[in-house]
Amino acid sequence: MTALTFRRGGVSLRVERQTLVLAAVMVVLIVGLMVLGLCYGASWMSPARVFDALSGGRGGVYVREWRLPRVVATAVFGMALGAAGAIFQNVTRNPLGAPDVIGLDAGAYTGALFAFTVLSGTAVQLATGSIIGGLVVAGIVYALSLGGGLSGFRLIVIGIALNAMINAINSWIILRVSLDVAIAATGWNQGSLNGLSWGKIQFPIVIIVALLALLALRSYTMHQDSLGAALSVTTGVNARRLRLHLVLLGVGLTATVTAVCGPIAFIALSAPQIGRRLARAPGIPLLPAAFTGAVLLLASDLVAQILLAPVSLPVGVVTTAVGGCYLIWLLSKEVRRR
Repeated sequence: MTALTFRRGGVSLRVERQTLVLAAVMVVLIVGLMVLGLCYGASWMSPARVFDALSGGRGGVYVREWRLPRVVATAVFGMALGAAGAIFQNVTRNPLGAPDVIGLDAGAYTGALFAFTVLSGTAVQLATGSIIGGLVVAGIVYALSLGGGLSGFRLIVIGIALNAMINAINSWIILRVSLDVAIAATGWNQGSLNGLSWGKIQFPIVIIVALLALLALRSYTMHQDSLGAALSVTTGVNARRLRLHLVLLGVGLTATVTAVCGPIAFIALSAPQIGRRLARAPGIPLLPAAFTGAVLLLASDLVAQILLAPVSLPVGVVTTAVGGCYLIWLLSKEVRRR
């Protein structure tokens, strides 16, 4: 499979040609879903009216200040979750290696619960609590998995066990707080894109873009490491330090999304595997995973808005239903393969 290498200064980026073609197709699909998201709302607007509104015509404030932030955030958050899933599936070399499976989402939710119950629950406190909670859980999983080289079956099992324990703690916290706080925390836990505005998403998007840029710089060494410990050592890759950096990037991406709209399940699990199959790549390529995550989240959000219109479901309900079907299919395929 031919590849293209982009160099600028001392930085180089190597991308498979087929991956670039797939990425171009995915970008067209993402733009189409974003336009559809701008058209659909409390009332349907034709694409011509949407473009007129974006350029300052009738209904411009509604489209620019309400629909556009939600659509942009959905695309960026989907990319962040897809990239985070690709990180952990490359590190663990396991299709079940995803933040929501190994407890990172649950840890981020615990941090947010602390902000809800102990602090005043402001946006900054939610963001800080989510990131700290995700990092704490990642540190525990990392420490317990060191004997297995931070990869494979050991990390998945430890993550699943820790995820169950943290979910039990979260349930206990919700049962102990007041009814109003419990309702707010439970609703936030479903993962909702409702009510997003430019003020809520600007800073998180800046963080996600910065983390994705750092991840792009580490992508080549990440794929070297995913080919095996022996090969990574011979090419001069410090596997332990690289995996620590990748885990921190993955936690940052996941926790940033969780801080804004709550944990959105299964996008990080399914997007990398779907992207890998579409790209027909031997590993888990980052670009298809990120773009597939954007497509899945945009499509899920549209379904969430349409199902019980005019009431909008939390998008996490839809991704959980779709992701559950995907997980059953993945597990049955793995059983047949073995």
